Amino acid sequence: MTLDTRIRDQIAHAYAHAPAIRRILDNAGVTPADIQGAADLAKIPVLSKDELVKIHADNPPFGGFLTVDPDTLPRIYVSPGPIFDPQPPDPDNVDAQLAPFRYVGFGRGDRVLNTFMYHLTPAGLLLDESLRHCGATVLPTGPGNTDYQIEIATKLHATGFVGQPSYLMTLLDRMAELGIPKEAVTIKKALFSAEPYTFQQRMRFEGEYGIKTTSAYGTADLGLVGYTRDGVEGFCVLDSVYLEIVDPATGQPVEPGNTGEIVATTFNKGYPLVRFGTGDLGALAAQPAPECNGGQQLLGLYGRSGGAIKVRGMFLHPDQLNRAKVFFPQIKLIQAVITRPGNSDYVTVKLELQPGESGDGLPDMIKNLAQQAIRLRIDEVAIVPPGEIDPAQRAVVDARTWD
Repeated sequence: MTLDTRIRDQIAHAYAHAPAIRRILDNAGVTPADIQGAADLAKIPVLSKDELVKIHADNPPFGGFLTVDPDTLPRIYVSPGPIFDPQPPDPDNVDAQLAPFRYVGFGRGDRVLNTFMYHLTPAGLLLDESLRHCGATVLPTGPGNTDYQIEIATKLHATGFVGQPSYLMTLLDRMAELGIPKEAVTIKKALFSAEPYTFQQRMRFEGEYGIKTTSAYGTADLGLVGYTRDGVEGFCVLDSVYLEIVDPATGQPVEPGNTGEIVATTFNKGYPLVRFGTGDLGALAAQPAPECNGGQQLLGLYGRSGGAIKVRGMFLHPDQLNRAKVFFPQIKLIQAVITRPGNSDYVTVKLELQPGESGDGLPDMIKNLAQQAIRLRIDEVAIVPPGEIDPAQRAVVDARTWD
């Protein structure tokens, strides 16, 4: 089936079965007959994450995007946003989603540490399922508890790892501290996601430890979108999605090779998203690399088009910070600064208080609120003097460097 045929069929299916998609097209004066292929998608407006959240809030619980009986859903996640993310069966795209795992070589005989979270958000369970589809045995450790993870990996002779590259770096550093030699490390396959994978990290994992690696790009709403391969700049895009790169101001596609917002149309029939704006900036190759097997090639990720920043795999949005001022009116200005002093992100929240207000107990309350509301650990809350926070600056400042 050609790409244009797949897109035409997906739009027709979504229009017929997803009330939200029907409203979006009707409001734009577009009919399914107007969408005969990829080139026609630009007739449909881009759906931003903020708009998706509002549509879900106005039409709970799934916003009118779900096309199957809710009773058939194996899982419902709470996506960072927050929205309720249904996980409908998607048999047509199983092979596409397994491509990164097969590239690394996960299969029967592998025991794989899965260090992504298993509760509320999709990463842990989705990667667990893919690993088991490949025949691997999953060690569902989740994040943290480094020494215990090392004990599990050592005693069970773990051969694989999925998680953030910074956490594998932490594990290897700790193993070295414990006197475990490199040749005794049994992990030889790794799939990373949720943060950049740097050249220095790759040189260490592949060069020093002989680990076959890939880095997967994905979102909670879309699942996995693409993955890295040797000799390919950026990511090979999975067949389960079609990407456009658009001007963030107009939603119109830009020329291949130019930077713009990454917009995705899924081929998931149970929960179709059409022209979903990820908020990430990227560029598509005019001529995809042969290693991408005829699919698209995303040349790289170049930041965010909005104010949200991904921290430890979770998005921190300016609106989430500003909501803190509703709970704590003594706050005049608030700003989060993300740094990376070692292998991990470090989040500092700066507070400027209203004149005459006391900050007694406020740092702990802010940390607790962040943990409960957005499931993000705040490392430090600092009350700063007037004038230190420039209200013209971003509310979320990414001061990390990726060597």
